[in-house]
Amino acid sequence: MSTRPRDYALSLVARRIAGDIAMSNEPGATMKKWREYFNASQQEIARYMGVSSSVVSDYEKGRRVPGVRFIQRYVKALLQVDQSRGWPRIQEMTRTMGIPAEAVIDMRDFREALTIEDLLEAVNGVLLAPDYPIDKRVYGYTVVDSIKAIATLSGIQFYALLGGTPERAIVFTGVRMGRSPMVAVRVSPVKPGVVVIHGPREKLDPLAVELAKLDGVPLILSLAETIEDLVKGLRKYSQEEAIFPAAGVV
Repeated sequence: MSTRPRDYALSLVARRIAGDIAMSNEPGATMKKWREYFNASQQEIARYMGVSSSVVSDYEKGRRVPGVRFIQRYVKALLQVDQSRGWPRIQEMTRTMGIPAEAVIDMRDFREALTIEDLLEAVNGVLLAPDYPIDKRVYGYTVVDSIKAIATLSGIQFYALLGGTPERAIVFTGVRMGRSPMVAVRVSPVKPGVVVIHGPREKLDPLAVELAKLDGVPLILSLAETIEDLVKGLRKYSQEEAIFPAAGVV
């Protein structure tokens, strides 16, 4: 992966750590575990959080119980410490979690479930299989480089594209005719809620539509001018901002 991990990879790692802390019977001890894993001192974490080291110590020793906002700030501080060192722990975790960093352009959850109509608006899309229920819901999206995804992803990594639920939109970019992405979906035992293809305008393969119908997966053609426009349209419905906003769109 590149020196600077993508936003979606950071988000998945952050959720993994925050969830571990929130679900722990001893959140303070779990916070300390993760701090030690990142080789960070209480003073470093406190500096990034803008609190005193005694506050961090109180939480880690169980004298105070962390709320959601404190956990979020604590986890972000861990990531900032790792960033200052060139991301050694983040890169290690993305490998062990099977996150397909090279193929994925963006991956987020929506603030609330979107209907097909909402999704069509977000991606400037056309529904290629209009016989599907228009009130179907999707809960997030994953935008992938279709060539890299098809060429490099293992079955386990394809599952990672689905995030926490298969009821999400998988958006394939750089598509030429549409057949290859739908073949990849066809052979996967777990299907996405919706497939969006971005790229073809005049040479869409009719087989792509037929494969979508066989799998019962709504297929949308995005007419967005660029990948950046496509991602920006989806991010309007996202429930989160980038952990490090300076990273840009992709």
